[in-house]
Amino acid sequence: METLIRGAAVVVTMDGARREIAGGDVLIRQGEIVAVGQGLTTTGTVLEAAGCVVTPGLVNTHHHLYQTLTRAVPGGQDALLFGWLKTLYPIWARFGPEEIFTSAQVGLAELALSGCSLTSDHLYLYPNGARLDDTIAAAAEVGLRFHPTRGAMSIGETSGGLPPDSLVEPEAAILEDCIRVVDAFHDPRPGAMVRVGIAPCSPFSVSRDLMREAALLARDKGVMLHTHLAENDEDVAYSLATFGCRPGQYAEDLGWTGVDVWHAHCVKLDGAEIDLFARSGTGVAHCPCSNCRLGSGIAPVRALRDAGGKVGLGVDGSASNDAGNLVAEARQALLLQRVARGADAMSVREVLEIATLGGAQVLGRDDCGSLAPGKRADIAIWDMRGIEAAGNWDPVAALLLCGPTRVRDLFVEGRRVVAGGQMVTLDLPAVIARQNRLAQRLAGG
Repeated sequence: METLIRGAAVVVTMDGARREIAGGDVLIRQGEIVAVGQGLTTTGTVLEAAGCVVTPGLVNTHHHLYQTLTRAVPGGQDALLFGWLKTLYPIWARFGPEEIFTSAQVGLAELALSGCSLTSDHLYLYPNGARLDDTIAAAAEVGLRFHPTRGAMSIGETSGGLPPDSLVEPEAAILEDCIRVVDAFHDPRPGAMVRVGIAPCSPFSVSRDLMREAALLARDKGVMLHTHLAENDEDVAYSLATFGCRPGQYAEDLGWTGVDVWHAHCVKLDGAEIDLFARSGTGVAHCPCSNCRLGSGIAPVRALRDAGGKVGLGVDGSASNDAGNLVAEARQALLLQRVARGADAMSVREVLEIATLGGAQVLGRDDCGSLAPGKRADIAIWDMRGIEAAGNWDPVAALLLCGPTRVRDLFVEGRRVVAGGQMVTLDLPAVIARQNRLAQRLAGG
């Protein structure tokens, strides 16, 4: 089965030459891109793309999908990171499998409508029988390429940690379940729809032993590692006071640097840590909206890129963003680097690269992130004929400088997930209604 995307205003390939093809076509067959160019033909389905910008599907490198059930919670609206967590932990402790599954559906659909074809998720709490399996089932229904990570918290309040004791797990049980989910769901093959990572939550919620054991386990299993690091000043102060070193040294000492590791936030990396990450191939998930929302600061993305570091974008959890729109996240990344470094600090096209190819590189996916023969058919089509971009002189730049913020069509593995700006893989109104009922129940409880 073939589909030809025909006659786009511009096809932004993100290939090795970073070609942009005016009047471009993309031909896909059985989940794979087989040709990109002009004047392509097919005996299969033709999808007209006049007036549209076609890009690789966007890649989200950090999320907590379960948090879509706790957006705009009053007690956390104006709190810094640690206070925000203390407000929300007791609410999250009342979740169960239905809450985890439904919130994941909502978060994944929100991402899809913003042009995202591949997303990671960091699920680090498992109350009342919830499992990573719940989010994997949700992703299968929505149809996004999914990198769930088996997160964990093991140090509760009575042991000097931040989370309540009810949300922590014994470390032996954590490692055992990591083995279970990797063996059950991880697919290392090219074109995989599910790859599982191992992701202890943060230095302030797990022990050094668990971090070290998780790294050994991940490398034995051939899967990637993920955690939060250097998110704000409190985070760095905790590391210095508790471990006697900065976060980058903490990570390096425990085996948490390398091409199979990516860290979320990294707002407070210093020059030596930037060099360490670039030298070791360690990835960074940049979450600009969440960093603004929690007052954490502006991550040194320009410095990381200049040093040769790998950087992708992340919307972070919907309780600290509070949205999950990845193309809007890209715009925010652009604006923050300019606030910090000047209007010439970063171009639209560089941010689009971070949002597509950069994210794929962070997640270890050399089969995604660009439009070229042999790559997976993860493709976003943006209609630039609406009010947002009316009058633009450069449709590629207009995508981030003006809009739109909703994709017209989204293909994942050659299958249409969004068509005409609407989800086609699930009954979204019904899912939203179920989500709102669950949120009301939690708010009343």
